[in-house]
Amino acid sequence: MGAGVAALALLPLGFIAVYTVTVGPDEARELLLRPRVGELLVNTVRLVVAGIALSVMLGLGCAWLVERTRVPFGRVWHLLLVAPLAVPAFVNSYGWVSLTPRVEGFAGAVLIVTLSYFPLVYLPVSASLRGLDPALEEASYSLDHSRWWTFCRVVLPQLRPALLGGSLLVGLHLLAEFGALQMLRFPTFTTAIYDQYRSSFNGPAATMLASVLVACCVLLLYAELRLRGRRRYARVGAGVPRSVPRHELGRLNLLAVPALAGLVALALGVPLSSLARWLVVGSSTAFPMDELTAAASTSLTLGGAAAALTVLLALPVAWLAVRQRDLVSTVIERSTYVASSLPGIVVALALVTVSINVAQPIYQTFVLLLLAYAIMFLPRAVVIVRAGLEQAPPMLEDVSHSLGVGPLATARRVTLPLLLPSMGAGAALVFLAVTTELTATLLLAPIETTTLATRFWSHSSAASYGAAAPYALLMILISLPATYLLSRRPTEPVAS
Repeated sequence: MGAGVAALALLPLGFIAVYTVTVGPDEARELLLRPRVGELLVNTVRLVVAGIALSVMLGLGCAWLVERTRVPFGRVWHLLLVAPLAVPAFVNSYGWVSLTPRVEGFAGAVLIVTLSYFPLVYLPVSASLRGLDPALEEASYSLDHSRWWTFCRVVLPQLRPALLGGSLLVGLHLLAEFGALQMLRFPTFTTAIYDQYRSSFNGPAATMLASVLVACCVLLLYAELRLRGRRRYARVGAGVPRSVPRHELGRLNLLAVPALAGLVALALGVPLSSLARWLVVGSSTAFPMDELTAAASTSLTLGGAAAALTVLLALPVAWLAVRQRDLVSTVIERSTYVASSLPGIVVALALVTVSINVAQPIYQTFVLLLLAYAIMFLPRAVVIVRAGLEQAPPMLEDVSHSLGVGPLATARRVTLPLLLPSMGAGAALVFLAVTTELTATLLLAPIETTTLATRFWSHSSAASYGAAAPYALLMILISLPATYLLSRRPTEPVAS
């Protein structure tokens, strides 16, 4: 089953490969060896590297402050640091651009995409910090090691899967990001591919750009795979039922609290205040209730269906990656990540081509649209489910098998209950992505089907910021339950 999921995920790559072969080597070389391609490559690499680096710094630093120190109002900060996931990146850009054009360009793009995506690092790191065995750190302290040494040599290595998984998600999002970068007028491969198709439907040029984007994705996946290593991080029990004593910050609270407040103000305050302003003073602001209700209903339905489908497809892939750990399982898992780095327009065109030639009954149906969502957002579910399975001890499954319980019954009675929190988190991440997806929805949705994202984009592209504001507000509101689900954490035991 995992191989079937990988084959589905590789459909867009196959589309690019076939198209590249038909173009021919001479034309392909001419299309690739252009100054414009070099410029787009530099822009894309700079954005990905800077975005990942800043997201790791913010995600790790905030997770440490919230989970391991006595910073005031820690639970409130946790909710606020997850909340940016409810604000789509292109809505964030809309908020900044509608206030000042100074954010256009590289610096503004790095700032805004980092503010939008650093929670993808913060969430797994904070969850991992809560799940670490406190005995390991206490043993380090008993050997008279400093807090800094203990963090670098004991804690940080155990956070490697969470940091790398979050970084991979951020990198894949940045490779495929379109709406935010288009608003910020920062050209990357994704925006260039969209412009090629929109302006002249230049298939060969756009496909060649997409092939370079795939190469960037492969390099990112290889780097993450090498850095991850082959260590196992599961343990049989939950350890001593208490939390690690939190560090007192003392005077450092004077720095920590303003730093957290400033980050929240930039990530939430600016887009929300801009949105409120346009709702009140926008000359084009209107509240067409029929259109708003229909778009919200469609977004909710598509988000829920796609989340369920994607998590189901992620389960066999994650199981193979964690329980098998061989070349075949690694190739299957890595294959599911490739398409997520491609713009939605490339994934959509690949599915249109396949459906017309092979499966015409599903052309222009919600089935094809749901498959596109599953292909694009499968990594969100795979990364989260895999992280949960990494911490589910295989010994429990071995014990079940030794008692004569079959594989399916063991999965249902032992493994799945341990994975339910991860499956819920993966579904929430996919739901958030689907309700804000633009390009694939525009191409694949049945005629006269609109979502909140597509209605928002049509208004904001025409600079009708007031008309776009109600759709942005509804997108944020329907994203809040999924964001709250992601922010939930178990009640902490009292530290002894």
